[in-house]
Amino acid sequence: MPTEQEMKASLQKYLEGFNEGNSEKVISLFAEDARVEDPVGSEPLKGKASITTFFQQAIPSVKRLELAAPIRGSHGNAAAMAFNIYVEMEGKGAVIRCIDVMTFNDDGFIIDMKAYWGPEDVQS
Repeated sequence: MPTEQEMKASLQKYLEGFNEGNSEKVISLFAEDARVEDPVGSEPLKGKASITTFFQQAIPSVKRLELAAPIRGSHGNAAAMAFNIYVEMEGKGAVIRCIDVMTFNDDGFIIDMKAYWGPEDVQS
């Protein structure tokens, strides 16, 4: 199982990948059989191929990600972060307030990602 420090470092790399426009950096954090539910309540993406397509489309549409609080660890194999996603929607700047919870496998790769945000969390 990865350490708390390793899990937090992975979430920091996730943020950096978005902010650098580097989809490969983000995708490399995920296990081959990972699952992504973004947002929670939508149909989960399963497997690296689906996740790769998702991030290759999502990352270019994001101006930047900014932490709203420090990345949080756990006593288990998960870590979470509250952050703001700055995007442009219909020609105007908008922010999506989000919390991601990532679960890691024994090799330190993200095996499950849940993104918590709803319609009221999108502000323009």
